[in-house]
Amino acid sequence: MLRKIFKQMLVAQILSAMTVMICMLVDSLMIGRFLGVDSMTAYGLASPVLLIFAAFGSMLTAGIQVICGKTMGSGDREATNAVYSASVMIALVISAVGVLLVLAFATPICGLLGAGKPTPDNEVFTLTRDYLRGFIVGAPAFILAQICVPFLQISGNRSRLAIAVIAMTIADIVFDALNVFVFNGGTLGMGLASSLSYVAAIAIGGSYFLKKDCMFKFRPRSVSRRLCGELFRAGIPTVINQLSLVLLVFALNKILLEVGQNAAVAAYSVISTVGNLCYCFGSGVASVALLLSSIFYSDEDKTALRELMKTMCRYSALLVLAVTAVVLLAAPYLIRLFLQGDPDAVAMATEGLRLFSLSLLPCAFNTSLKNYYQGVNRTRFTEAISVMQNFTFTALFAFLLSRFWKTTGVWLGFVCGETLTLLIIFAVVWIREKRIVLSADAFALLPKDFGVSERDCLERSIVSMEEATIASQQAAAFCAEHGDTSKTGMQIALCIEEMVSNIILHGFTKDKREHSVELRLICKEDKTHVIRIRDNCVNFDPLKYLELHKTDDPIAHIGIRMVMKTVKSATYVNSLGLNNLTLVL
Repeated sequence: MLRKIFKQMLVAQILSAMTVMICMLVDSLMIGRFLGVDSMTAYGLASPVLLIFAAFGSMLTAGIQVICGKTMGSGDREATNAVYSASVMIALVISAVGVLLVLAFATPICGLLGAGKPTPDNEVFTLTRDYLRGFIVGAPAFILAQICVPFLQISGNRSRLAIAVIAMTIADIVFDALNVFVFNGGTLGMGLASSLSYVAAIAIGGSYFLKKDCMFKFRPRSVSRRLCGELFRAGIPTVINQLSLVLLVFALNKILLEVGQNAAVAAYSVISTVGNLCYCFGSGVASVALLLSSIFYSDEDKTALRELMKTMCRYSALLVLAVTAVVLLAAPYLIRLFLQGDPDAVAMATEGLRLFSLSLLPCAFNTSLKNYYQGVNRTRFTEAISVMQNFTFTALFAFLLSRFWKTTGVWLGFVCGETLTLLIIFAVVWIREKRIVLSADAFALLPKDFGVSERDCLERSIVSMEEATIASQQAAAFCAEHGDTSKTGMQIALCIEEMVSNIILHGFTKDKREHSVELRLICKEDKTHVIRIRDNCVNFDPLKYLELHKTDDPIAHIGIRMVMKTVKSATYVNSLGLNNLTLVL
């Protein structure tokens, strides 16, 4: 089941990762083709500001994934609503402050970015300031679109997410074309076109949150200072990651201006734009890993975390190797989509894109591992990987190698920085294990006493009535092995058989998809037993169902009634399109 849900989430997550990158790609293409090298240079110089806003959106997104992973895993709907409410309010405050600051201090910001002083003959400065002013008005929609993604994933609204991304892309293309061919709005119009496309995305994606059956409720009174602090703390590794990228762009722009002037910065703008789109595949895998690792870690599900480690590495390798091959072959054609008329910039960008593509595979592994470690509370390690990967090593190699090979040395900095970061992760794992090992268990970096031992946990995947019966018998034997009375074993076996049989009988026949039930039985030291039943059938909340039918004939729904009277507590939550029922005896 994990592989199926991973694959389903991955498609939507890759598309959602493109919510920012596609607009940047379209803008870069239109600017390079129709507005010239100076405008492309201005766009490249403005990129750090865009990345700062992306950093805040990513911070909230990561915080949502980590905290909602815990609240949804425990079935705490009120806490989940509080996270939703807090994230919306924080996003609005951050974007409002950002809009005011950029509009008020656009001139000094452009100077800081390297655009020079606002003199009559400095066209790059004017173009940079115009783009920032156009982009910044859409900052609220830009950040809100980012935080919609995890909530739509959690609620299973992946199709709505895909439609929002497609609508945003079409809107950006249309508005950019209108700006170039009708209004002649220059870089200001390009920034405004991006802003309007983000509004289109939030209009479609955000409409779910206005529906009556939305699983998230906006409750401003539930927001507390403590919760906001938790969101920020959970998102700090992602902020460090994004700010490292901002510093890297700033540093590389400075180096490139020194060794290759404006043409080198324009080339880097194109490489960044194409590269960011390539990153979406690796970052899509990493985003899924963050959300699932948070859920499985809060559930103390060692088996699922081990399987997640294998799955994310497998998809990272397969997807990114394919992307790398495409970029290596298509680099000249991709560059000519953006740059024409400046042979120096075209030559530098073509060479740079090919060298850059060699860093995609180690980058995908680094990013997936980093997000996984964030989900399992290895926060410091996550932050260290971000700084090494996205700034320290890449910038250092770019500076040193540029002394010998000019712009070629800068492009080599990417693959050298990512590779060294991956080698350091390997070294940390090998030092911890005291031997060279490549197993999923070793790279999971879980505490030695994490979760329950295999002896105290029974896990089964069930796809038929016969398997449900066998699993219930195995559960009774499992209880007997742990010294439980035959009555306790029988009660647990009946709970499992009744609930799983119900799912197979009524859930498997609702559609033509392949279905399965994942059973997990835990026996704790205090003799408490926890049954977790997870399935991928249509939404069904047995607790709500009983409440709605409490006045029916007492004989009706006798199986569910019997189970609910037997257990000490029961919680249900639907997350990621899965039914999750937890019974405590």
